Amino acid sequence: MRTIGTLAFGVRTPLFKSGDDLESMVIDSVTQAMKSHRLQFRDRDIIGITESLLAKSQGNFVSLDIVAQDIHAKFGHEVGVVFPIFSRNRFSLILKAIARGVKKVYLILNYPHDEVGNPVVNPEKVYQQQINTFTDIFTEEQFRAMFSLKDFLHPFTGVDITQYYHDLSDKISIIFANDPTAVLQFTKNVLVADIHTREKTKQIIKAAGAAKVYTLADIMNKSIDGSGYNDQYGLLGSNVSTQEALKLFPVHGQQAVDNIQARLKALTGKNIEVMIYGDGAFKDPVAGIWELADPVVSPAFTSGLRGTPHELKLKFLVDNAGLSDEEIIAKIKHKNITQHETQGTTPRQITDLVGSLCDLVSGSGDKGTPIVYIQGYFDNYADE
Repeated sequence: MRTIGTLAFGVRTPLFKSGDDLESMVIDSVTQAMKSHRLQFRDRDIIGITESLLAKSQGNFVSLDIVAQDIHAKFGHEVGVVFPIFSRNRFSLILKAIARGVKKVYLILNYPHDEVGNPVVNPEKVYQQQINTFTDIFTEEQFRAMFSLKDFLHPFTGVDITQYYHDLSDKISIIFANDPTAVLQFTKNVLVADIHTREKTKQIIKAAGAAKVYTLADIMNKSIDGSGYNDQYGLLGSNVSTQEALKLFPVHGQQAVDNIQARLKALTGKNIEVMIYGDGAFKDPVAGIWELADPVVSPAFTSGLRGTPHELKLKFLVDNAGLSDEEIIAKIKHKNITQHETQGTTPRQITDLVGSLCDLVSGSGDKGTPIVYIQGYFDNYADE
């Protein structure tokens, strides 16, 4: 019997730069890692490649001035920005570019936290104030008067994100509200900045009488003067590159993963799955922050990673079914299982599960392992 199940490890690579040959560098890095650790390629192994490698190799960057140009073309002189996440890396430069493109910005912030769980103010203190979070709307001055300074400090970073956003430009006025239509009290031009609920928010605001409504996916969804872009996600999935530029979510990812898979098949004779991954889809149990600030976990993946796992609950069979080990193994092999026998397994998309694993293994700091190699993910107890 095989004694190791799923194995996942980070692969160190050279530092990727704009114009690098991503496909060749990934294949070279993986084959060197496998050789140096005496590992063999297997069918249905998985290679995860962080989205930043693809975006950097493509040179998919955009300057704040270009973003400002797109904002001005779509909104004119004023805009209301609704429900951005609270993030220096993800949104601060976008907000800076927005302010650069117009004369006035009305920034509507969720409270007590954003859509992924980052608190703008201590939630317990909000409840103590007996605030109706569904209907109550506050100016920044009103909101700050109800809480102490320490109530605005993020539990992990210690940053007062309200002050941080306020200081980006004197054109910005901050309003706290959880009703997206509150923005229409200030302007009819609206940029919907939430990520996973953007289409619902957009529909609500349009139905309430907005004149112009775009989402972040509509900004920089086309190249301007040769700039980077993302035709599907626009500024969603972007993050800080320099203080004057954003790295966008990569484009043409499907072509990249298919090419890498084909080249590895020719090189190894094995059918290896390949995916591009961004943020994992998991939630921090301490602060309640949902990690997924990208629009999707995986923007591109090979066909063998489609769908959800088809597994039975081994613990259920052992504890309740009264089957012998041989009978359990036979059940696993034939997948002749009932609903009760799958209860408690994880019916999520394989790409979300594997992408989360990749994100945890590779980290977001200085590990230098932007590629993750996974073996045995599709194995089960019956495999020898």
